[in-house]
Amino acid sequence: MARPDEDIVDQGLGFDIGTLLGRRQMLRLFGLGVTAAGLAACGSGSSSSASASSSSAAAATSGEIPDETAGPYPGDGSNGPNVLDDSGIVRGDIRSSFGGASGTAEGVPMTIELVIQDLAKGGSPFTGVAVYVWHCDREGRYSLYSEGVTDQNYLRGVQIADSAGRVRFTTIFPACYDGRWPHVHFEVYPDSASITDAANAIATSQIALPGDVCATVYARQDYAASAQNISKVSLDSDNVFGDDGGARQLGAVTGDVTSGYSVSLVAGVDTTTTPTGGGVPGGSGGYGRPGGFPPGQRS
Repeated sequence: MARPDEDIVDQGLGFDIGTLLGRRQMLRLFGLGVTAAGLAACGSGSSSSASASSSSAAAATSGEIPDETAGPYPGDGSNGPNVLDDSGIVRGDIRSSFGGASGTAEGVPMTIELVIQDLAKGGSPFTGVAVYVWHCDREGRYSLYSEGVTDQNYLRGVQIADSAGRVRFTTIFPACYDGRWPHVHFEVYPDSASITDAANAIATSQIALPGDVCATVYARQDYAASAQNISKVSLDSDNVFGDDGGARQLGAVTGDVTSGYSVSLVAGVDTTTTPTGGGVPGGSGGYGRPGGFPPGQRS
């Protein structure tokens, strides 16, 4: 890690919560909330993990995707390793490492489809933007950072948005590690040429995974630790999604645990506003909450 003596958190209380909350409250005040009542109900309902149902996820959003921290393991050069400098990072299947690494992340198959909207142009497809996606493996480890996978770069990749503003990744369902609701990170860059510098990102956010789907996946023996971890957190208590229950970040999911799942989300990006996400959160405590870290990571 770049600062091994400093505790780091993924959107802990040390991160700029005041800015984050104030931004979302203003969005809601001006009517830029979710258009689907079912999604709003999902975000503000029971605090149990099962309350986040995939059937309540909306297929589209209005308003800007909430800005979030990139977390301490972005791999974008803002906190140590920069996988975005590596030849081969632009790829659709992110399950295996590339370049000099050869590992493969095992787990329940999952595809991620993001549709990026250009809010500065009335919500039209944001064609040509580069979207960088990364998440933990089924053990809760982040490649490049976590013990045992520092020599791997799997579950990281970039795709360029097509004429519909769409990018698609083939991956595996991530774990739930102690202190965080199951999630996927992503950054949006103006184009493929700008991805080597994290400061060029025009949006940084996270996708929340529905609780009913998580419960099904985590019932498998190979995800056993996740079943225990998710019982201690909810969308309402999560340090990233908790202020609004992940309303505009909850992915819509189809599929099953045998053949795999497809996760989709529409993300509005407004280039007329100043991005407030990204960066590495500081402060004390664990990863996500005091005492919580991905397996094998303690600083």
